[in-house]
Amino acid sequence: MSEKHLPSTKTKLEVAGRTFEFETGKVARQANGSVTIQSGETLVFASACMSSHPMEVDFLPLRVDYQEKFSAAGKTLGGFLKREGRPTEPNVLTSRLIDRPLRPMFPEGFFYDTQLLAYVWSYDGQNAPDALGICAAGLALHLSDIPFPKAVAGVRVGRIAGNYIINPTIDEQKKSDLDLLLAGTEDAILMIEGFCDFLSEDEVIESVLFGHKAIKALCEHFDELREKAGKPKIEFTPLLPSKELTAKIEELFTNPITEALAISGKLEREEAQNAISKRAMDELENSEDSDYSARYIKMAIKKLSSNLMRKKVLSEKVRIDGRSTTEIRPITIEQSFLPRTHGSSLFTRGETQAVAVCTLGNQTMGQRFETLTGEGARSFYLQY
Repeated sequence: MSEKHLPSTKTKLEVAGRTFEFETGKVARQANGSVTIQSGETLVFASACMSSHPMEVDFLPLRVDYQEKFSAAGKTLGGFLKREGRPTEPNVLTSRLIDRPLRPMFPEGFFYDTQLLAYVWSYDGQNAPDALGICAAGLALHLSDIPFPKAVAGVRVGRIAGNYIINPTIDEQKKSDLDLLLAGTEDAILMIEGFCDFLSEDEVIESVLFGHKAIKALCEHFDELREKAGKPKIEFTPLLPSKELTAKIEELFTNPITEALAISGKLEREEAQNAISKRAMDELENSEDSDYSARYIKMAIKKLSSNLMRKKVLSEKVRIDGRSTTEIRPITIEQSFLPRTHGSSLFTRGETQAVAVCTLGNQTMGQRFETLTGEGARSFYLQY
């Protein structure tokens, strides 16, 4: 006998002249949460999956994969290989745009392996899928049983002849003097990405506020959809240092860490901090208290260091390397650093360095590419 599933739930919302259609419960029903979002004939699918047991790490193990399927636009790859391989550079950048507003929203002490997949399954050539990818991933998390606290949505803001537009079409983007991708919750903006053509600061702020109104409307609709089709959030115990261990670390190591943070040299400061961590391990790890494990000791030391460093910046107006809050690092640029390349430079800012190399080629060396919107050759590309 096949497993019975609840019927799918479909809703529709119009925001600033754009119509969004949402459906959950139809595809990927074994995922913790899944949804499709459609605008025009562009449709994006997203799923959220979480492991059943936490990992032995001290960071959020979150992976986000966004991929534009060529079949979405009725295309196949033009080369010998027809199977789509690793994500393209635009796909990787969009994955980062999805990750950026969602990652800080996870609760502290959540160490469950979590994966978000966002696939463009249909593309109409006009409604861009990247903002829909942010909405789809945020809604999949919101509908799931993963302990993700609030709805997150994303929109693109354009401006034509002084009028702001939500999710402008591809043709409208060509006429727009603003391309702003926003993500946030009902209460606040979490991410701003984009560019504008000589807009004033007031105009940019106005565009952000305009975009946030649309985000708020989307988040409110996500909450309504969750009431209809969302799963109960699982109960989990945050894996954080105990209050006793935190107090012990503060008692023993506040002064040593404060002294270490006062060292302006990076290598010397890191050496002092490593010595403090080793001392903490030696003194506390073998304690009879089971909460005094190496993992929690490292987390407590890291938390205390962050708090002390932030307090130092706010109270003394001095950053960790000794600079004031208005002072930049010394910058030097050395040209023709390499003798045989077409162009090169060595860029040094403080203790950060970068070597840049320029190569000139003929027309046959252009980089061929294929995307949902078409194909061509790129004459300038950056490797980093």
